[in-house]
Amino acid sequence: MTDLKRSSMIVGIAAALALGLSACGETKGDRAASGAAIGGAAGLGVGALTGSPLTGAAIGAAGGAATGALTDENQIDLGKPIWRK
Repeated sequence: MTDLKRSSMIVGIAAALALGLSACGETKGDRAASGAAIGGAAGLGVGALTGSPLTGAAIGAAGGAATGALTDENQIDLGKPIWRK
């Protein structure tokens, strides 16, 4: 597998994880913060597999934050964030 194909596949997986796992909370701020945390963790894991964990974490955090901020609780709802319980 070429480096470009591998990188594209990894970015796709990270984006899918960020979309699927982001957005706990009722306010846009909570959803963006939880999305960034979950996306960053997922990106860190994917990045560690490819040799670039910090880049993966940054991409995952950005994707998760954007997803959390751009969705509402009716679209994706994982409940209240841990800091609100």
